[in-house]
Amino acid sequence: MPRVYLGLGSNIERERYLAAGLDALAALYGELCLSPVYDCEAIGFDGQPFLNMVVGIDTRASVAELARDLRRIETEHGRLPGATRYSPRQLDIDLLTYGDATGVVDGVRLPRPEILRNAFVLRPLADLAPAEPHPLDGRCYAALWEAFDQGSQQVRRAGFRWRGRVISTADQA
Repeated sequence: MPRVYLGLGSNIERERYLAAGLDALAALYGELCLSPVYDCEAIGFDGQPFLNMVVGIDTRASVAELARDLRRIETEHGRLPGATRYSPRQLDIDLLTYGDATGVVDGVRLPRPEILRNAFVLRPLADLAPAEPHPLDGRCYAALWEAFDQGSQQVRRAGFRWRGRVISTADQA
């Protein structure tokens, strides 16, 4: 089974919807590997700050099945179909990587380009999978984070509780 990394974010009732997203993912895919949660400014629009994290799962679902499941979870938790890319949202779940797949697979660009552009994606991914190589770049996520212009985008580790536990370091749930 391929290891899949998902980026989760919310800037509307952040704790509630991030927890709901984790619950839905755990119900579908079982054990989740969790990064720390980060408080991050909205990128691309003026809006409330986001809580962001990365989740690792192992699944036999195809990219198409996974993408469909993620859109359904988002919609069930208040995301409007056709919502603009840079807008407030209850829950956003992005497919970041699917094993070592590259290119457009089932209509999804892999790996997701935001990994290399946004601290709110790269920082939690580097925490969760520091030694894993980026499928295109080849450098491990820890090295990519080290080389990232960390002053360009502020990310602050946030206290977050899910299922009675504080998620503060890369963790398994």
